[in-house]
Amino acid sequence: MGEQTSCTGAVEGANVGAADIAWVLTSTALVMLMTPALAFFYGGLVRRKNLVSTLVQCMIIFAVISLVWFFWGYSLVYGPSVGGVIGGLSNLALNRVTLSSVYPTASAIPEILFFAFQLKFAAITPALILGACAERIRFKSLLVFVVLWSTFIYSPIAMWMWNIGGWLHVLGAVDFAGGIVVHIAAGLSALAAALVLGRRQGCVYWKDQLKALDQKGIDKTVPMGSEFKPTNIPYVILGAGLLWFGWFGFNGGSALAANGIAVAAVVNTNLAAAAAAVSWMMMDWAIKGKPSAIGIAVGAVCGLAAVTAASGYVSFWAAVVIGLAAGVVSNLVANWRAGRSRIDDSLDVFACHGIGGIIGAISIGLFATTAITPGVSGLIYGNVHQLLVQLLAVGVVSAFAFAGTYVLLKVVDRFSPLRVSQKEEEDGLDMSQHGEEAYHLD
Repeated sequence: MGEQTSCTGAVEGANVGAADIAWVLTSTALVMLMTPALAFFYGGLVRRKNLVSTLVQCMIIFAVISLVWFFWGYSLVYGPSVGGVIGGLSNLALNRVTLSSVYPTASAIPEILFFAFQLKFAAITPALILGACAERIRFKSLLVFVVLWSTFIYSPIAMWMWNIGGWLHVLGAVDFAGGIVVHIAAGLSALAAALVLGRRQGCVYWKDQLKALDQKGIDKTVPMGSEFKPTNIPYVILGAGLLWFGWFGFNGGSALAANGIAVAAVVNTNLAAAAAAVSWMMMDWAIKGKPSAIGIAVGAVCGLAAVTAASGYVSFWAAVVIGLAAGVVSNLVANWRAGRSRIDDSLDVFACHGIGGIIGAISIGLFATTAITPGVSGLIYGNVHQLLVQLLAVGVVSAFAFAGTYVLLKVVDRFSPLRVSQKEEEDGLDMSQHGEEAYHLD
C-alpha cells in the first residue's frame, strides 16, 4: 500500500517490521524501569527522614506526566508545527493516532508505540529536577510545578529538537536520545530550582562553616556537612546499576528500529558509562585519597547523561572520550558547587545532567561521523556547521530552561508555597507530607 499523508503529519500504510516493533517495545519497558531506578538512586542519597518522599515523588511524576502526555503533551511536541515553536492541538488525547499511522521520523513502528516510547522521556525528565530541591519541596506544589513545567518548558524544547518542523531541527541541530531535550533541560532547570528554593536547613556556606569551626576551636580538617550523609549507599549503587541497564533502551531504542545504529548506540552507551565511572573514581582517589563508592555510581550516571545526545552519531573511541571528559568535568563542577558556592543543588543534578548533556551535545559537533549515521558529521570530518548549530541549541535550550523554570517556580510559589515549613523540614518530608516512615525504629 502506498504512503498517504494524514492531517496529523503522520503517514498511513507505512511498512512496519515485527523486529522493529519488538525492539522499541522492549526499549519502552527499559526506559520505564529508569524511573524506579532514579527513585532508588536519589532515595539512597537523601537522609532517612526523606527517603519515602523521594521515592514517591518519582513515582507520582511518572503517573501525572503519563496523563499530561496523553491529553496534550504528545500533541504539543509532535503535532503539526505551528511556526516551528510548538505543535498543534490536532492530536489531543491521541486524536487521529492509530495502530496504522506512523510518525515521519519513526516509520518503522506504529505511531502509538512511538507515543508510548516518547512518554517515558517526558516522564523521567522532570523527575531528574527533584534532585536539586530534595528534602524541602512541598508535595502539592511539586505536582503543580511538574504539570506546568512539562507543558511550558519540556514540550517546546522537545518540539524544537524532535518535531520535523521544529526550528532547531530544521537548522540541522540533532539530539539522538535526549542529551539536550532531557539532560540539559533538566540540569539547567534544576539549577534554577536550587536558587529559588534556597539551601536546606543546616546546609551552611563553606566559609561560614570554617568560621564557626574556628570559633569553637574545632579542627578544620574534620569533614563538614556530616548531617547530610546519604541514608543508604547500597540503594545508590542499585539505582545507578538499574539506570545503566535501562539506558540501553533509552539510547538504543532511540534509533526507533532494530538496526545498526541501535547497536552502535548501545555499545557507545556502555563505553561512556564505564569511562566516566573510572575517571570520576580516579578524580576522587587523587583529591580525597580514597575511591568513593557513591562517586563511582554518580560517575557512571554522568557518562550516561553525556553520551545520550551523541550515542547514535559518534564512533566508539569518541564515546570513551566523552565518558572520560564527563567524569572529570562533572566531578570538578560538583566539588566546586559543594565547596565554593552557596548553591544547594542537593544531589548535583546540574553537575551530572546539565554538564553531561552539554558535553554530549557539543561532542556531536566535534565527533559525529557518517560511518554511524549517514548525513551527520562533525568538525573533525570538516563540517563546522554541525558544531555551530549544536552550540546554538545548547545556548538556546540552556537559557530557556533556566529562565523559564525560574519564572515558573516564582509564579507557583505565589499561589502554592514551594517550600515546606521549618518544622516540616526538620521532621522530614516522609512524616510531614505523607505521614509514613521508611523504617519503624523501636
